[in-house]
Amino acid sequence: MPRAGLSPGVVVAEAARVADEVGFEELTLTEVAERFGVAVPSLYKHVDGLDGLRRGVSILAIRELGAALSAAVARSPRAPLPAVARAFRDFARTHPGRYAATVRAVDPADAEASEASREVLDTVLAVLERYGLSGVDAVDAARTLRAALHGFVELETIGGFGLPRQVDRSFERLVEILDSAFRAWRRLRRARDRARP
Repeated sequence: MPRAGLSPGVVVAEAARVADEVGFEELTLTEVAERFGVAVPSLYKHVDGLDGLRRGVSILAIRELGAALSAAVARSPRAPLPAVARAFRDFARTHPGRYAATVRAVDPADAEASEASREVLDTVLAVLERYGLSGVDAVDAARTLRAALHGFVELETIGGFGLPRQVDRSFERLVEILDSAFRAWRRLRRARDRARP
């Protein structure tokens, strides 16, 4: 019989807290079971093993990231790119384990995971639409934005910035550069297309 108070949602929420403490790749059923004072087999009533637990944490984290990005845009509708960038960075720094759970692309066959990632993508595409970017340009720009932000927060997390300059200032410069790049995107693409033989 399942332990009173435990449910898939409760188990996944605790696993997300554990992931933030020890790292997503270090997340184990044993660690989560210990938090509840139960044996590992008791968790199988609520999650489908370690893969199921990690999937649950990933979906939860993607939803939380999506909500954070959407809320940031709602608070700063006139400057959505800086708002999204700062919210992304804040989420990664505040919830490192959960953030790590969002990095890998979701399985398109997993309807729940795909639905969770939709809010993140919709928010980013709406921001890029403000630059007149759509279709393949928006996909390329979204990948550029994600790669730049992920690279920055990953380096920041592991202590990869050693030069004597405030990291916050460098981050703001990165956002300014992305803004300039997205403003020039269509003009540069048209120029490149005209130059093709």
